[in-house]
Amino acid sequence: MKKLIAVCGLLAFGGISAETLEWDASPYSQDVTPCDLATAHPLDPNKVAPGVSQGEMNFPSAIAACEAAVAEDPDNPRLRYQLARVYTYSGQTGKGWPHMEVAVAAEYPQALFVSGYMQYLDYPDTGGDACRAGRLIRRSAEYGRLAAQVGFAHYALDGGFDGCEGLIDPAEMLEFLAAAAEATDDYYQTMLIGMLQKEIKARE
Repeated sequence: MKKLIAVCGLLAFGGISAETLEWDASPYSQDVTPCDLATAHPLDPNKVAPGVSQGEMNFPSAIAACEAAVAEDPDNPRLRYQLARVYTYSGQTGKGWPHMEVAVAAEYPQALFVSGYMQYLDYPDTGGDACRAGRLIRRSAEYGRLAAQVGFAHYALDGGFDGCEGLIDPAEMLEFLAAAAEATDDYYQTMLIGMLQKEIKARE
């Protein structure tokens, strides 16, 4: 399911070449369902519909659409993640979490990041395991999810993963940030990436 693809070019620091994982969606249906139309995350790199913000969601109808889609295609991690998303937004994290875990088990990149983020912030019913959160965010970063690449470095520098053996590698964090810089031209994101790179190098 997983294969390596090279990130184009050399990274901005030290001439180091990086690699990222590519998540293989081919085992799963890519048909657009009512669940996708109602709940796809705008920044999910594997979405099949344009994306809907939390404020735009109609929770009851979106839950019904995603429950029906998951019942028809229970092994599809995209649909499982989206059902977990709408459950969480509607205040039912406990009902959504088992679906999130299914998507995580399939290494769905968006679910890896969101699951890790929720555990890092100790959302109810998630277990609040900071080290597992770090491993999941790091794995999402390996799949090229920009939020995970930047977020992992930020949380690590903030001490959030202290005591998590073997999790933090400054060189790897610099690779994540260089790849993120290549993927965005957003002014604020670029500024944050530069600040994080500078802090990592200052600690070496």
